[in-house]
Amino acid sequence: MKHTISVLVENHSGVLSRITGLFSRRGFNIESLAVGPTQDPEVSRITIIADGDEHTVEQIEKQLNKLIEVIKVRTLGKDECFARELMMVKLNCSAEKRSEIMTIAEMTEAKIVDVTLTTVTLEICARYKKLERFIEIVAPYGIIELVRTGTIAIQKGAETMDRKKP
Repeated sequence: MKHTISVLVENHSGVLSRITGLFSRRGFNIESLAVGPTQDPEVSRITIIADGDEHTVEQIEKQLNKLIEVIKVRTLGKDECFARELMMVKLNCSAEKRSEIMTIAEMTEAKIVDVTLTTVTLEICARYKKLERFIEIVAPYGIIELVRTGTIAIQKGAETMDRKKP
């Protein structure tokens, strides 16, 4: 089962290396990893998608909490957070197919970010499953290049994850 783990860390060099090293040493698999700044320039937020059972996630949380630079760790349940990925895909696109691809973009809420005589590049932000379906839809046009971010997630509701709250 996939789990979304949100980690607030001090924004220092080497922190990400220590976290990924922890996963490697323990044999935990990271399916997705995204790191970015928060509203506090001294704090970064790491979103990890890890595969495993409840015991594995509990062990991951315990190990992360042992690291000095880790401020807070929270596992977010599927129904208690919004999770999204960003994907850009460059497609083969002849002039005859351009209107079809533009229709697909409109129907899927993708944005056209670049057009050349032979290609169209689309950008879409969505949940993992929607991105997988999007790939299936555009694959027949010929994917030249595809790039995705890791998943980012934020808790639903008024509750926040910041360094001041326990």
